[in-house]
Amino acid sequence: MKALVWQGKKDIRYETVPDPQIEQPRDAIIKMSCCAICGSDLHLFDGFMPGMESGDIMGHEFMGEVVEVGKENTALKVGDRVVVPFTIICGECDQCKRGNFSVCERSNRNKDVADKLFGHTTAGLFGYTHLTGGYPGGQAEYVRVPFADKTHVKIPDGLTDEQVLFLGDIFPTGWQAAVQCDIEPEDTVCIWGAGPVGQMAIRSAVLLGAKQVISIDNMPERLEMARAGGAITINFDHESVLDRLKELTQDKGPEKCIDAVGMESHATRSADAMYDRLKQAVMLESDRPHVLREMIYVCRPAGILSVPGVYGGLIDKLPFGASMNKGLTWRMGQTHVNRWTDDLLRRIQEGQIDPSFVITHKVSLADGPGMYQTFRDKVDGCIKVVMKP
Repeated sequence: MKALVWQGKKDIRYETVPDPQIEQPRDAIIKMSCCAICGSDLHLFDGFMPGMESGDIMGHEFMGEVVEVGKENTALKVGDRVVVPFTIICGECDQCKRGNFSVCERSNRNKDVADKLFGHTTAGLFGYTHLTGGYPGGQAEYVRVPFADKTHVKIPDGLTDEQVLFLGDIFPTGWQAAVQCDIEPEDTVCIWGAGPVGQMAIRSAVLLGAKQVISIDNMPERLEMARAGGAITINFDHESVLDRLKELTQDKGPEKCIDAVGMESHATRSADAMYDRLKQAVMLESDRPHVLREMIYVCRPAGILSVPGVYGGLIDKLPFGASMNKGLTWRMGQTHVNRWTDDLLRRIQEGQIDPSFVITHKVSLADGPGMYQTFRDKVDGCIKVVMKP
């Protein structure tokens, strides 16, 4: 089969690889019908995440048709149409029983490595380094899904691939980011980053009843999409984030702040951003936490910081004293996808939201390597790329 394969920093190739096979009795093989490039994939493309190996298949946002099932998988049958969450879950461990699916205790087949790095393992993830299991990803013609009797979202008839594809990652990620904020009717929710996750967080915050939603970015097409979703926008290239937030919140600060950027903050003009880029260049810091610092500074005391943006390692000069003294609550983590998908699928069916609004580019899987660069460089108005085999 054909797949997009990681061969090193900024080197994604469309190559022939072996077809996947059933390995465990709860497995399923999915014929991929639709997949996407996620912002988290760019952390691999840019070489910021450890644990990638030459030949690894990329991608963790995909869906398709079941073509084979293991003998103990009674939840699925050949012909079922499914979205596959990026988090692989057993459904039986203590964490899964609590709904904490992104920290499933059994699905990371490289648990010993993760234990050493993180203290305790996280869940296995598709196409996302050997620290999370080294599972082949979904930017391929076929995918093996471990624990497939639990790791799936079954899709009813009448919905297009584009409407439901993002149930596997960015829609529940944006939703969880907003839910973690405990939004109240008088709240201002400020969201850093108007990429795909930020766009979903905007619409989630609106659906959850925020009085005011503010989106911070510097790309005109992203800010336009944010305004279409109900947000007030701040272009940090053209105006002061601090001054504008004071104006919009009567100098009180936003009650709830969401970091939808993560480790590759693109701020360049501030002293701390230049410091981060220098330390990262000489490998003394792995992540750029400009957004985290800014959120701590502007958030209203007793507010909540929600962090769906991915961080991979070490950050420096974080004003933790300010966070503690202001009484800020931090909530973060990879998404517990299956905790949210029943509700979100219902909202799509009822017409409350159509997540396909975020798609700007549709290409073949063979065009994937070039689209990684387009997405990375934010050219041609690229916000979300969907690929088909």
